[in-house]
Amino acid sequence: MTALPVPAYGGRLDQPGELLREPLDLARTSAGAPGLSWHGRDRLVGRVRERRFDVAYGGRRVPGLLWTPAQGAGPRPLVLLGHGGSGSKRQDYVVAMARRLARTHGVAAAAIDGPVHGERRAGPPAPPPLVLAEFAQLWANDGDAMTDEMVADWCATLDALQSLPDVGAGPVGWWGVSLGTITGLPVVAADPRIRAAVLGLMGLTGPTKGRIARDAPVVRCPVLFLVQWDDAMFPHDVAIALWEALGSGDKRLVAHPGGHGDLPADAFEISTRFLVHHLTADGGRSR
Repeated sequence: MTALPVPAYGGRLDQPGELLREPLDLARTSAGAPGLSWHGRDRLVGRVRERRFDVAYGGRRVPGLLWTPAQGAGPRPLVLLGHGGSGSKRQDYVVAMARRLARTHGVAAAAIDGPVHGERRAGPPAPPPLVLAEFAQLWANDGDAMTDEMVADWCATLDALQSLPDVGAGPVGWWGVSLGTITGLPVVAADPRIRAAVLGLMGLTGPTKGRIARDAPVVRCPVLFLVQWDDAMFPHDVAIALWEALGSGDKRLVAHPGGHGDLPADAFEISTRFLVHHLTADGGRSR
């Protein structure tokens, strides 16, 4: 679960953006969303508004980011972005995809930190190998309970965000590979609001293999599944086995050469087109 490249379309991610002096009432309204709280000032970068939020659920604090077009109200599509191993909700390719979805296609996007990642960590930030080691231990020792908690956290986050007037109850998509599939495929299986999903860089293997095998046939929405043919962490044979187990009648497998962390930039472009096609009325053609 090594770092993936930043998609070429993402632009510079070190832009400080504009810190808004007075957050818009629209951006700060959270009526009907118990447990949702905002942190810091909204940030505006290239017509995209970024907001830091927490959702309180099940005695846990779920830290997240929301990206929306700077103008306009909902309902609009929302894509949930699952970050990779050792990353966080602020991972470069997560931010790049979110900005592209909001700026070019008018689609909202959200990401939350996974277990022992990002702001869920106890104590100071840790180097990626330590984060991966801690996650591997959690996955091995308590993988099913960890998965249940992440499913509950994502569903609670979706409930909260869809109550916002600039998001609303529009169609929902999922994007998450590697760790984003380990914890994300069960989310797609559990929540019928998710109408399309991009998964991959994962297979029928690992400590939660049984859980993944049970959930895969429950996934019925259109799926784009990404495979790295030379992936030593999740070899292509176990990845293809997972793709075959998916219950969707519309499932597509896209394979690229290279190792686990070598996902090419055009895979992100293909992912974006797939989600926009399934989540917007015009397939993104009018934007």
